[in-house]
Amino acid sequence: MTTFPALQPLADRAAFFTALRQDDLGTAADALGPHRWDTDLAAGTLTFSALDDPSRTLVARAHLIASIAPGPRSVLWGWAHPNGGGDANISTQLRTYGQTHGITELSFAEAPFPTDAAGDADWIAEASHVIAGTAVEITGRSPYYSAPVGDAGTRAVLLLDAPLPPLTVAHAGIRMPRILASTTPADPRGSVWELARLAGWTLEWADDAFSAATVQDATGSMTFRFDEQARITAMESSFSGPA
Repeated sequence: MTTFPALQPLADRAAFFTALRQDDLGTAADALGPHRWDTDLAAGTLTFSALDDPSRTLVARAHLIASIAPGPRSVLWGWAHPNGGGDANISTQLRTYGQTHGITELSFAEAPFPTDAAGDADWIAEASHVIAGTAVEITGRSPYYSAPVGDAGTRAVLLLDAPLPPLTVAHAGIRMPRILASTTPADPRGSVWELARLAGWTLEWADDAFSAATVQDATGSMTFRFDEQARITAMESSFSGPA
């Protein structure tokens, strides 16, 4: 499903990093057992609370990136939102990037849906993930949350400062086979490069043909091998520290 073609390449570049951090957020929330979530945009928080003991919570600082509404068929960016929470300077980074790189969808307060967009609940949900991935790529922040707002089909995209451990190679390596099975960016080689950049790891190419890349930090290394179309054909891991 195509939502915003100009934003999809940005979301694709951050795809592996985004998927790993979303996995970490899901694991942390699931540790509460059955739970609910609540947002307070004025306070700029997203709270997960255990149903059996509401005092057990996971609280994240929430920065409104955008709201996506089916009525006006448009995206209203967080920096222009009257009820925006968190740090508006974070959503402003998307506007600055759009203006610098000539991306109209990011450059103005409101971005209309493409004329051929379905604009239904499924389309809006998919668009929220593309917008969130774009925000991760531009700001370097992750994870995110796509939150339904009211009963009219509107969604809010929130970037989170969540109490999650840093993403290490060893931690990622355990999860990466599952991520690779479910995440298919258009340029996997580029997404591996961005994973290293966003996570703060080192990356070394095997040769001038970019046939393999090894990412590394103090906890270990992962080597990704690519075919001529930049698709991942194999992955090997070696861990030297705790995940």
